[in-house]
Amino acid sequence: MPRGPRRLTIAGRPDALTRYGGVYLLHRFFVRLGLKDAFAHLRVPRRNAQYSVGELLLALLYPLIVGLRRLETTRLLRTNGVFQYLTGLPRYPNATTLRRFLLTTAPQLVPQLRALHDRWLTRMQTHPRRRARTRYVFDLDSTVLVVYGTQEGAERGYNPSKRGRRSYHPLFCFEGETQEYWAGELRPGSAHTASGTLELLTQCLAKIPAAHRHVPVFARGDKGFYDRAIVEWFDDQGIGFVVVAKLTAPVRRRLSGLRYHTFRSELGVAEFPYQPTRWSKPYRFVVIRRPVCEDETAQAEQLTLFQLQGYRYQVLVTNLPLTPLNVWKFYNQRAGIEQLIRELKGDYGLGHIPTRHYLANEAYLHLLLFAYNTVVWFQQLCLPATWQTATLQRLREDLFVTPAYLTRTDNRPQLWVPNDELAIVWQAALKTIERL
Repeated sequence: MPRGPRRLTIAGRPDALTRYGGVYLLHRFFVRLGLKDAFAHLRVPRRNAQYSVGELLLALLYPLIVGLRRLETTRLLRTNGVFQYLTGLPRYPNATTLRRFLLTTAPQLVPQLRALHDRWLTRMQTHPRRRARTRYVFDLDSTVLVVYGTQEGAERGYNPSKRGRRSYHPLFCFEGETQEYWAGELRPGSAHTASGTLELLTQCLAKIPAAHRHVPVFARGDKGFYDRAIVEWFDDQGIGFVVVAKLTAPVRRRLSGLRYHTFRSELGVAEFPYQPTRWSKPYRFVVIRRPVCEDETAQAEQLTLFQLQGYRYQVLVTNLPLTPLNVWKFYNQRAGIEQLIRELKGDYGLGHIPTRHYLANEAYLHLLLFAYNTVVWFQQLCLPATWQTATLQRLREDLFVTPAYLTRTDNRPQLWVPNDELAIVWQAALKTIERL
């Protein structure tokens, strides 16, 4: 085995090296979008005149994208001169300044930030570089954010991982075709899953641009959204829906007497009309039956809704004219939202609540969701097709968190990246960004 060098001189060059070379792509994208100017027009009170509103919001946005999930870890960017040069932030605020900014501006910042996000989301639907829309699919879900301490608004509620622990229970709506975030609310941990769903869906419908009002709209939800008001609202609005039904006693009694159509994988499907108590009319219920395997994992056991005579059952209520099997397949595509929420928790730091104040945490949540959408838009507008479905982890490894070396030749800056293949991808992305 060849030996490594014995006499190797170690020297520091912090003014020319960075581990976040790919943020220049984001910076150029944000410049083309006019993000800093849009942030500058937000009317919020400021005590620290050293930083503008746009600089403070960008200083919160970049760490969320590059993986610094806590405000305290942003100290790495304060000593990274190349990062500050590439992003146009000549001074980077400390964690205390960022936290104080959230605390003092949250009441005015939250409504303005949400309005800005909604305007950009609507505009992005008709961007010429995006493919034509054939349908909208709204996926509903909620999650539990466990907190440690005395955070304002955190209450005890449904918490499968930390029973009895205080938490938040945010509600989200994503668009299943583009994976964009469309609406969401930060709620106390005691809030019911379906609480505020109709208001959330009404906001989503209002964000559909006028040019797309003729496009069909669909919705999917788990059993937390099995509610008479929600189902009837879908029907009244002409929205095609699939919602997991709760297996009440009247529904369970029907399962064994149905005629199931069985496929090769021993998957059985059936359907029946049923009008639950106090519902205005009967709806179509689709039943999925699968045999219980002896070697089922604990996760599969947890997902089992009901077992009877060696089978496990799942029941869906829908108004779609699809076959029972295709109704089930259409609902299974909703699994993408659960992956998105795991990504928000693990890669964007959704699970790290930065302050003890509810409004400040709400502002941080909406800024985090705005950061998520900017990455989605960056992928779909600026990157090749093979990159448009990449996870944030891959984007970080291959683009954003890439070591780079900054030099100047004839007073012209040049950024060196690890290999020529990566440089070609960056150059192509920059050309696309400049044409936006």
